[in-house]
Amino acid sequence: MKLKKTLVAMATLLVSAAALADINIGVSLALTGPGSGLGIPMNNYYKLFPQTIAGEKVNLIILDDASDPGKGAQNARRFVTDDKVDLIIGSCITPVAAAIAEIAAESGTVQLAASPVGLPPGKDSWTFRLPQSNTVMGHAMVNHMVKQGVKTVGFLGYTDAYGEQWLKEFTPLAEKNGIKVIAAERFARSDTSVTPQALKLVSANPDAMLVVASGSGAAMPEMAIVERGYKGKIYQTHAAATRDLMRVGGKAVEGTFVVSGPAVIAEQLPDSHPSKKLAIDFVQKYEKGVGPGTRNQFAGHAYDSQIVLEKILPGALKKAKPGTKEFRAALKEGIETMGRTIFAHGVMNWTKDDHWGFTNETGVMLKVVNGEFKVE
Repeated sequence: MKLKKTLVAMATLLVSAAALADINIGVSLALTGPGSGLGIPMNNYYKLFPQTIAGEKVNLIILDDASDPGKGAQNARRFVTDDKVDLIIGSCITPVAAAIAEIAAESGTVQLAASPVGLPPGKDSWTFRLPQSNTVMGHAMVNHMVKQGVKTVGFLGYTDAYGEQWLKEFTPLAEKNGIKVIAAERFARSDTSVTPQALKLVSANPDAMLVVASGSGAAMPEMAIVERGYKGKIYQTHAAATRDLMRVGGKAVEGTFVVSGPAVIAEQLPDSHPSKKLAIDFVQKYEKGVGPGTRNQFAGHAYDSQIVLEKILPGALKKAKPGTKEFRAALKEGIETMGRTIFAHGVMNWTKDDHWGFTNETGVMLKVVNGEFKVE
């Protein structure tokens, strides 16, 4: 009997040790609500995620934040208190990512934000962004506008952090290049009509319109502008670099210029582009698993999160065991010191002082031609 109890105890210890070796990752995505067009593609890639990385089992705990900051914060709280996660990914919605960032910092847990969330200085010490910053994407967009002879711009964007950050970062870039924002209107993610805003902007008659929205929600404001008779150029941000723009917008979005990361147009990249090989690998894996023509900017960020883990986990595992604060600290250090790393979405170089990483060369300008994205 004593021997049997000893064997049971040893087995329990072995099970506990195995469980401790598992790497737990909390993933909060907008699987419902206005941001679902971004969260669902990411979730589709996570269904293809490897079960082991660096020889250790990886458990993804995926929760729906319903595009709501309060729900995102609730998910993050569960991740750090109940699930004892080693790392958090999400959200794909900027206001939700900001809510998660507070809990990530408080708990000392690395957050790979899937949106270009802006945080006050010192508040992003545990947050690293997978998407390109609005400034990096704005750089590519402004350069394109200059070549197109644009001098005036009308702005139509979300009332939340994503919209305001784009306006704040785009305006000085534009002004430095002789482009002026002559009218600015805003709308909520949940709005189903922007008729009053569209009328004001069309009456201002700028050379170009900048629509700041995301996923399938990016089509509605553009359609409103076109339906009110606007004939100028229309630009969309990288949150609109999805097929939902064409699926919902149809002919109304033909000719639209969209800034994007390179993963969306992998085959159109020149052979010299550093991301071409990985971008093609992403597209092939994703479309084999999800379906032809389903590639997506945000699914590409999910692919890139795998690259991050494959690079930092071996070093972190040598320093500490998963499930400990020492391991979480090792993950943070690993990201800050991982150096120049090729992503499907560009070249990343996070450092201790730069948790954005992408350079100004990252943004690619696309044009909607016959319902498809074409590199400009």
